[in-house]
Amino acid sequence: MNDTALAVGLCLASAVAYAAGAVAQERLARAGAARSAGALLGSGVWWWSAGLNAAAALLHAAALRYGPLTLVQPLGALTLVAAVPMGARRAGRRVAATEWRGTLATVAGLGLLLLPASGPAPDDTLTLAEALAVSGTTLAVILLLTAVRDPGAGLRHATASGLASAVASALTQTVAVAGGRGGPLMSVRVVTVALLVVVFAVGGMLLSQRAYRGGGLGAPLAVVNLANPLAAAAIGAVLLGERLQGGPAGLVLAGAGALVAAWGVVLLTRAPAAPTAAPPARVPSAAAELAVPGGRVPV
Repeated sequence: MNDTALAVGLCLASAVAYAAGAVAQERLARAGAARSAGALLGSGVWWWSAGLNAAAALLHAAALRYGPLTLVQPLGALTLVAAVPMGARRAGRRVAATEWRGTLATVAGLGLLLLPASGPAPDDTLTLAEALAVSGTTLAVILLLTAVRDPGAGLRHATASGLASAVASALTQTVAVAGGRGGPLMSVRVVTVALLVVVFAVGGMLLSQRAYRGGGLGAPLAVVNLANPLAAAAIGAVLLGERLQGGPAGLVLAGAGALVAAWGVVLLTRAPAAPTAAPPARVPSAAAELAVPGGRVPV
């Protein structure tokens, strides 16, 4: 099995695990159980989703050892293919036609992005200065995206989550490739970059959790899967020397893919949202009594 095929296989397994984790996160958000960090830490479902995300991240890291960033990241769109029907089944409903069209458009667009992105196994890695610069810039953008709360905050949180995940992947590739070469695993660069991976990976998961609160599953997940490969492609092209294949034709194909994927996201924002879980009925505290002939009986 060549490196590209191995990277694709690892990406498939990672996408399924990410999809299951996303469905669990969206379930928590819809039930109103993700209002605080304490509520999340006390939820078994959240720990289950965190475990799935951790397993998916490990598979993704392994894929980055054998495939370039511009190849591995677009394959994350397969998460959307698995998550939309899984989420609909979990909610006890059928996948809406708009959801299918949006999912297929998003995946087809990212597939067009993927075609000119395939290349050899990664060779270059981020220096410590580059890793710190990318991390600082991304953190500033995330803060700008999440500073204001309004009806569009869910998709902005999803965009921030995609950016965080892209940076985590770029940093993970640096650790994986440096370690694969037999270099010192406890060097200042590797340890620092590994710590940044944890920060951005956990941050990306928490940001996606917030995105699911008001945006359902399909649209936020589509935005995450669109922002992620685009940011990763920018990092790969600017800092890692990765290039799209096919010259001008490859650029046109990638541009067309981005437009189709963006249209898919628009369709998913129009899909019917899952019903919000109704809060439990409250009994009046001061008058918890039943009226009966001749008097009242306390409940």
